[in-house]
Order: sequence, then C-alpha cells, then structure tokens
Amino acid sequence: MKTYKITVNGKVYMVEVEEAGANETASAPVSAPAAPAAASPQSSDEKIEAPIQGTIMSVKVAPGQAVKKGQVLAILEAMKLENEIVSPFDGTVSTVQAKDGQVVDSGALLMTIATK
Repeated sequence: MKTYKITVNGKVYMVEVEEAGANETASAPVSAPAAPAAASPQSSDEKIEAPIQGTIMSVKVAPGQAVKKGQVLAILEAMKLENEIVSPFDGTVSTVQAKDGQVVDSGALLMTIATK
C-alpha cells in the first residue's frame, strides 16, 4: 500500500492506495454532514443531505428502520468513486427521498431520521 499527500481546494488529505488487483473499493474523502439545525420541540426529524453531487448507487435503509450512528445509509458515486453516506446519530428512518440511480446535487435531501 502506498500513501500520497493530496491537496484539494487548499485542504490536505492523506490517501492510501493499494496495488492493482486488490479487491478494495477506493473512497474519496467525504466531509461530515453539517451539524443539524436545532429542532423545534414538535419535530425531531433531522435531514440527511448529499455532501457532494453524484449518483445514488444504492439506498441501504427503508422508512421505519432503526439506524445507529455510523451505519451506512446510502452509497453515492461521485467522480467514479463510491462514497458511503453514514448516519451521524442513532434514530429511526422517517422518510427516504433518494432512489437508486438518481442523480443528486450537493445539499439534496436524501432522507430524514427521527432522533431518539
């Protein structure tokens, strides 16, 4: 495995690359979703938005499903790399707007999760 230092938009990333023929899928660094706005007492649904423009390769959850912090919610392909969209907290999936094969813009609403 080789390690490279890459600068993107002034931000430095360390990237490890395996030799050709390895079965691992490369992943681009994905910024953590912005902290959700303070929810009103009536609503505990938090938005999960696309961090970058891309194509939804697969949605891994369904409405009513319980999720844990760090669980993969969907796979988003951008620049020929698959990026995992993970839950930033424990909760229950309320709605899923994203569909397999759908092209989304950065900031597009993918789903909502009711926090516990």
